[in-house]
Amino acid sequence: MSAQPIRIVIAEDQDDIRMVLEAFVAYDKGMECLKVFPDGMAAWEWFRTTDQQVDVAMLDIDMPGMNGIELVGNIKQKFPHTQCLICTIYEDSDRIFKALKAGASGYILKKSASGQILDAIREINQGGSPMSSEIARRVVQSFYPQGVTAPAEVFPLTPRENEILKQLEKGYLYKEIAATYSISVETVRRHVHNIYEKLHVSNRTEALNKVAGRM
Repeated sequence: MSAQPIRIVIAEDQDDIRMVLEAFVAYDKGMECLKVFPDGMAAWEWFRTTDQQVDVAMLDIDMPGMNGIELVGNIKQKFPHTQCLICTIYEDSDRIFKALKAGASGYILKKSASGQILDAIREINQGGSPMSSEIARRVVQSFYPQGVTAPAEVFPLTPRENEILKQLEKGYLYKEIAATYSISVETVRRHVHNIYEKLHVSNRTEALNKVAGRM
C-alpha cells in the first residue's frame, strides 16, 4: 500500500509564480495540491470553513487582503498540525522573525531550485525546519553584535554532530547534508535528533537560538 501523498495548499498572489509552484507539486507523485489561492484572504476563507486535512501550507508574505504572516497565525490557531512554509523573495530579518513567531516552521526563497522547494516540503512535513542558506545565515547573524563571531563549539557534541550543526546553520536540507558527507538521510536524521537532545530543543530554529545563546 503506497504512502498517502503530502496534502498541500498554496497561497501566492503572483500568477506566474503560483503556476510554477503548483506545477512543481503536481510533478511530484508524493504530493497532492488541494487548493491554490491568489491572496491570503481567499486562502483563509477556505481554511476557516474546510474540514480537509492540510499537511503543508506554502505561503507568500506580501499578499493583498491578508498577508502571509497573518495567515500563518490564523492557520496555526485553527489547524496546529498544519506546517506553514513561507516561500518569498524577502530576506530581511524583521519579516523572517515575524513569520517564525507567527508559527511558520520553514522559510525559503522563491529563487530556490525546484528540487530544493520540494525537499523543503518533504522536510517540513517530517517535522524539520527547512530554511534557505541565506535565511539561516541571517537568523544566526542576528543574534550577535556586529563583528562578533559565534563560538565554534559550545555544547558537548561529537565532531560529526558539530559538522552537521554547521550545515544546519547554513540552511542545508537533510538530503544535501547526506550528500556532503556520503551518508544516508536517515543517518543525518539520527545525528540531528542527537543534537536536539543534547541542546534540549525540538527543532532547527530552537537549535539556532540555543547555539546563539538566546535560550
